[in-house]
Amino acid sequence: MSAAFPPWLLLVEDSPHDRELALHALRRGHFPGRVEAAKDGVEALDLLLGRGEWTGRDLADLPRAVLLDIKMPMLSGIDVLREIRSHPVLSEVPVVMMTSSAEDGDLEACYALGANSYIVKPVEIETYFGTVLEIGRYWLVHNQPPHVRRGVLA
Repeated sequence: MSAAFPPWLLLVEDSPHDRELALHALRRGHFPGRVEAAKDGVEALDLLLGRGEWTGRDLADLPRAVLLDIKMPMLSGIDVLREIRSHPVLSEVPVVMMTSSAEDGDLEACYALGANSYIVKPVEIETYFGTVLEIGRYWLVHNQPPHVRRGVLA
């Protein structure tokens, strides 16, 4: 990650309602960075890999973290995680699974594939807002990313 790029997060959420709630929580909490939102796993990978409408995007500009839902049509969050971890440049991008699934199988699969965190979305709205904001601030403000990402200077 280059210092020339401002830090940002990628939110991947297929539910328009949940996506807007997360974005609202970040805006309301005066989140200190940019957030890109993808409506599904295909769109997320297109953005990360510079395909489709993101063709020509500077691929050195990586998110500080990906907040990734699991249960999505077309390409599940687990499939997206697997794909992220298979790409040398993307493999070190932190991935936080944010899901309504508390299933042990999902949790185990995500950690086995290299998820950095697994968070079950709180049901109570204020707790949800606080959780989303805490996660975003942690990865954008408090966490120190590596200085070199597989040939991309930080």
